[in-house]
Amino acid sequence: MRVNGHPPLLMDLEAVHDDDHVVAIYRERGLWGSIAKSNFAGLRSRSPVYRTLRELALSYFEHYYNLRGEHTLRSYSAPVNLARLDSQHWMSSEEELWCVPELLIAARHYSLAPDKIVRVLPRLDRRSFEAGMHGWTKH
Repeated sequence: MRVNGHPPLLMDLEAVHDDDHVVAIYRERGLWGSIAKSNFAGLRSRSPVYRTLRELALSYFEHYYNLRGEHTLRSYSAPVNLARLDSQHWMSSEEELWCVPELLIAARHYSLAPDKIVRVLPRLDRRSFEAGMHGWTKH
């Protein structure tokens, strides 16, 4: 993103009973979009049409589920600007960069829905589950 003129921003999508997901976020004409890669079809990039980061994060909710079909997305982080790590050469270093996940973990996170609501959500229906698994590979 930085090479294309955008600040190097990340957003952490935090889950329960599942892996977190990190997306590169950007703004165009005041609207948020994201670039992401995932084995799950619904967790990929988003066009810049979201007014807030909460809207952008919520766009992932329905597609964010584990292998038991449980909706697992619970919170999203404030933007994390990787420019803060320029002194550690994060763009070109061949060393492990634990400073990146540490920055994501330390970022302020915002809940997407009250616990009493997400505890009673139904599991994903079979057709949606199978559609979202298209292209998924076991690793």
